[in-house]
Amino acid sequence: MLKVDHLAVRRGSAVTLQDVSLTLAPNQTLAVVGESGAGKSTLINAILGLVPCASGQVTWNAKPVRTCRPALVMQEPRSAFNPRMSLRRSVMEPLHGRSLANDRLAHLCSGLEVAADLLDRRPTEVSIGQAQRVGILRALIAAPPLVLFDEPMAALDAVTQKHTARLIAQMQREEGFAALIVTHDLGYAAAFADNIAVLRAGRIQELTAARAFAEAPQTAYGRTLRDAAFSLGSLERVA
Repeated sequence: MLKVDHLAVRRGSAVTLQDVSLTLAPNQTLAVVGESGAGKSTLINAILGLVPCASGQVTWNAKPVRTCRPALVMQEPRSAFNPRMSLRRSVMEPLHGRSLANDRLAHLCSGLEVAADLLDRRPTEVSIGQAQRVGILRALIAAPPLVLFDEPMAALDAVTQKHTARLIAQMQREEGFAALIVTHDLGYAAAFADNIAVLRAGRIQELTAARAFAEAPQTAYGRTLRDAAFSLGSLERVA
């Protein structure tokens, strides 16, 4: 289980995260939502140990998070790959030279709808949607118990967003990983997450079940976000 306990992050004299606490169990999805600058990406970086914590701690099963080798899916998929390497080589990097059963790679390719010959191309030779599915494939290749998604749908068109979100949900059901998804898209969060954390100015304003949040947010800021999403007709819950 991921546990973020009273986490604070500072950059110089500025506080970017303050007193952030949350938990995330295997096979659950937590969406962290909020406006730009709320501290969402900083939270991911803090969990990964990429920025120092001023106070508090982040653990996985009471141990440092690095021991579980979490995986990251980035916002802009093609820039996440080495342009000089084939996608296949990039996908295999998280294994650090360990062997992989061919049937696992085939299973992941099938589940994410990645054609086998696609992996022999370079990042510039595939669409953004294809690159994002390969990025998810790379994140899952070593069977991590924790996967962090930093705005995974932001670079995709609306149709591709919905399709990719369903593929992620299906793979999570099969693989059982815990997913923390940072997004400004409340419709996506309400449709696919188990719980929603609302982040504003570095603080969690509320943390509740996604269905309950869609029906009745606990704070005025949460209601503002919910009502804006409702106006776009984007809070349809996925079974």
